[in-house]
Amino acid sequence: MNKIVLHATDLDGYLRDSDKEKIARADSMYETSLACCKAIETASTPAEKEKAEAALVESAAQIGKFLKHVCSEEPNIHVYSFETPREQHGGASRIIAKLRDPRTSHEEFLYFIQRAYELMFAHVYSDAALPRKRSIITKTPVTFPIRNYAVHRIPDVDEMIKNTVMCVMLRGALLPSIIISKEIQEYSSDDHVTPFALFRIKRDDSKSEKNMDYILDLDRSFFNLEKLDGKDLIFADPMNATGGSLVTIVTYLKKQGIHPKSITFINVISALKGSLRIVRAIEDASVHTLWMDPSLNDQAYILPGLGDAGDRLNGADTSVNSRNMIQLMADYGSGIINLYRAQVKEIEQTVLGY
Repeated sequence: MNKIVLHATDLDGYLRDSDKEKIARADSMYETSLACCKAIETASTPAEKEKAEAALVESAAQIGKFLKHVCSEEPNIHVYSFETPREQHGGASRIIAKLRDPRTSHEEFLYFIQRAYELMFAHVYSDAALPRKRSIITKTPVTFPIRNYAVHRIPDVDEMIKNTVMCVMLRGALLPSIIISKEIQEYSSDDHVTPFALFRIKRDDSKSEKNMDYILDLDRSFFNLEKLDGKDLIFADPMNATGGSLVTIVTYLKKQGIHPKSITFINVISALKGSLRIVRAIEDASVHTLWMDPSLNDQAYILPGLGDAGDRLNGADTSVNSRNMIQLMADYGSGIINLYRAQVKEIEQTVLGY
């Protein structure tokens, strides 16, 4: 088998001593939140539960202030809820709350992932392009007294997106990557559809966070190395826990002599540890996340997190029957496929090689 493996011990070598101190402090602060969670679960009276919930709110506020301070010192880590006006935070908070909720159905989960990535595209590209704007003229269905046309001004993102390649880290990253590519298409001046590079990478979930392996399966990946050189690579993955998958892929590319112009990692939730690892390990990388969580558990899941985003987006694969890219897209159904038709066609061409 043609596989590339990165070990967790290789990742830790990238962290500075000051990073480790910040991660340890975030972990310690989250222990207080965990104690509040336990008190909520075991409360025997409404008064006890209310007291525990108030303590949890205060703990979360303190953690948020600390994470905001840490990120303010890192020019390549961008958190939506730390960088945008307070008036916008309610919408982001509600999206994250719905995604975290175990009661959120599969269809709702897809819907809120779409909303999250539309927000992230606006922040990473549209807001960054301002004040540059261009006019678009749209023919409307109104024909009396004459065919009507409307003019709208939108951010001019062309210079930011023309050199991009969407890099998909299967499985949970498939739909987010398609969403970002669709947003690029909608904002571009010429209906630009990004090329795709598809990397089959997974964690060995039988191991703990401290001895985790990240396995890139080259035989089940689809990409052209030459077409990645000098490009702006976009990776969209709902969860950035340890940063190991991205570091594994980029390390492999650079060992093959590929030098991306830039690497943009767009998440819904990112852990502090994973964010710091990425910006330390990959010089030209930036992390953009809708929300930052403070800690990881021993299985390398984000705390408080939202569970396995890949399973909640796509359903769980069995160890015997792991779906390929075409099967995953088919499972989304006609609604998703028709909405992202150009992106699906591009991915099919990448997989099938025509």
